[in-house]
Amino acid sequence: MAEQKRLFLLDAFALIFRGYYAFIKNPRINSKGQDTSAILGFTNSLLDVIKRERPDHLAVCFDRGGSADRVEMFSEYKANRDETPEAIKLAIPYIEKILEAMHIPVIVKPGYEADDIIGTLAKKAEKEGYKTFMVTPDKDFAQLVSENIFMYRPMFGGGYETWGIPEVQKKFEIERPEQVIDYLGMMGDSVDNIPGLPGVGDKTAKKFLAAYGSMEGLFENTHELKGKMKEKVEANKELGFLSKKLARIMLDVPVEFNDKEYELDQPDLPKVTEIFEELEFRRLTDNLIKTFSTEASTTNQTENKKTTSKPIAKTTAAGAGQFSLFGATGDVTEAVKQELSSRKTIKDIPHVYQSVSGGMGMKLFVQNLMKQSSVCFDTETTGLNPITAELVGIAFSWEAGKGFYVPFPEDKLEAQELIEQLRPFFEAENIEKIGQNLKYDIKVLKKYSINVKGKLFDTMLAHYLINPDMRHNMDVLAETYLNYTPVSITELIGKKGKNQLSMRDVPLEKQTEYAVEDADITYQLSQHFRPELAEAKTESLFNDIEVPLLRVLADMELEGINLDKAFLQSLSTELTDDIKKLETEIYKAAGEEFNIASPRQLGEILFNKLKLVDKPKKTKTGQFSTAEDVLSYLAKDHKIIQNVLDYRGLAKLKSTYVDALPEQVEESTNRVHTDYMQTVAATGRLSSNNPNLQNIPIRTERGRQV
Repeated sequence: MAEQKRLFLLDAFALIFRGYYAFIKNPRINSKGQDTSAILGFTNSLLDVIKRERPDHLAVCFDRGGSADRVEMFSEYKANRDETPEAIKLAIPYIEKILEAMHIPVIVKPGYEADDIIGTLAKKAEKEGYKTFMVTPDKDFAQLVSENIFMYRPMFGGGYETWGIPEVQKKFEIERPEQVIDYLGMMGDSVDNIPGLPGVGDKTAKKFLAAYGSMEGLFENTHELKGKMKEKVEANKELGFLSKKLARIMLDVPVEFNDKEYELDQPDLPKVTEIFEELEFRRLTDNLIKTFSTEASTTNQTENKKTTSKPIAKTTAAGAGQFSLFGATGDVTEAVKQELSSRKTIKDIPHVYQSVSGGMGMKLFVQNLMKQSSVCFDTETTGLNPITAELVGIAFSWEAGKGFYVPFPEDKLEAQELIEQLRPFFEAENIEKIGQNLKYDIKVLKKYSINVKGKLFDTMLAHYLINPDMRHNMDVLAETYLNYTPVSITELIGKKGKNQLSMRDVPLEKQTEYAVEDADITYQLSQHFRPELAEAKTESLFNDIEVPLLRVLADMELEGINLDKAFLQSLSTELTDDIKKLETEIYKAAGEEFNIASPRQLGEILFNKLKLVDKPKKTKTGQFSTAEDVLSYLAKDHKIIQNVLDYRGLAKLKSTYVDALPEQVEESTNRVHTDYMQTVAATGRLSSNNPNLQNIPIRTERGRQV
């Protein structure tokens, strides 16, 4: 018997809004100032569904102009909705272009909602022997669930859950999925402005359905109701039936299910990549290639094992055969990416990168170096920790496409002798020094008693002032502003892990190409950013505040922070005693022992067992919320909750600072060396990293002791 084919129908706007608000605290803004959150969120969801499920058939359904029939029935239908965010309006044409390039059909009918289009298609596909999965978080779709029609719901925090008949029965406490229409009609829907029956909420609607089965059954038995509820229900019969009509998903939209048209096919990869590059989506290209690799695993299943994954249909379109040869991992993915990308690489651009040998070669190089007014330099080291890292080489560039590399010997005395030859350059006040994250280079050179003097231009800092919401690492900047993809460090030393090489293990020729490319690209970026700083009127901020601060922070980081280990050890013992006392009090108040650190167990104790609140707040996953703001509001009335908050504060203080800080003391200096980051917070404040010292709770007595 042939395996049942599967159709996935995506509710476009529900997923677009969900994607947009997923990034609301940290919007994805590209170099053009464009908010791409909605596009990124939706496309990630689309690729996730394809990767997980490998569906046979797939289509995306859009609203266009709303539901004419429902507005005709009730003019206030959806009238209370906020204006669609501008970023979402601007995202729609891009999403449609992406879908077109991916050969995914877009189904839209003016005057009909996506709900109605999906409902109609799902029922038609069912008649043709298909299993249909409606990809949407919208609970209204539960009314359509049948033996062959399922909801495929994105879950908060990632993943999906599949709702079949048993799940709908349990969720709404009903016998048949179509009773969801009555449920929605009775309680109404504030999102769609469906009025419902006054005074009827979730619990009452479920009670009525358990007793009477439907809206019609309720009105046939209103004589069994009592008091105000009886009056309200009887007085709003017309409103109730109107609400039920508004809540019913239409199944007669003039659309046809064309199985050939909806068959999932290989995308036009160059076209999709071109759109992604325009939007500055770097990682999404990797995701696309991995998703559509025909060698990707085809055994993924939904959370409850109700669907069986299948390989994506192959295509005879031009170029598809070549692509299908590739797997989804490692260098092959990178090779496919480079083949598809319009960005240039070191292989495409003429360049002259030279290594400098000792003796006369070094002498002539330094003479030439000292004639320049502005030079970019970049250190190559044995590691990322500037306190312990040793110089492997230094790259220099002062002209696009050209540069030099000075390799350093491993012997420390010989390395010091070599850096002494470069001292005149680094300490020359009349030569501007350009770099990417110069603070790191300054700290490394300080170990060799070299003070970097003269004017500084840091491309990372400059870009932070130009576009603070973007990432500022060199690869992103090169791809965004120069349409160029630099050599990846992993190509030289491999990925992180025990087999990763040191830069010193890399052959000199490859060191030279990699290091000088970094200096060359950084030099070119500096030329690009200078006029942009002027245009943004941030030159004074850059030169008078940020760059001088860079030098101060470098000194502070090198100096480090002295740590009283003995005091912290004694404080750790005291905190352990305090935490145990709080544990004992909490267990006593709860009447049992449980995991206080578990939000689920804590919620059950506070709100289910002790019933401290009549209507406790719940999370999106349905468990009781024990978030800080929720408990802080209740702490004044319940000692157990105040004890829980105190317990949390002390436990975090102990694990994050008191016990952790001594482990982060640098052996060579006996101090803690944090990084003060200038380019993280868009507001301009500094942040502290490795270790993070900015969140020590100084308002508490124990916090002040730390």
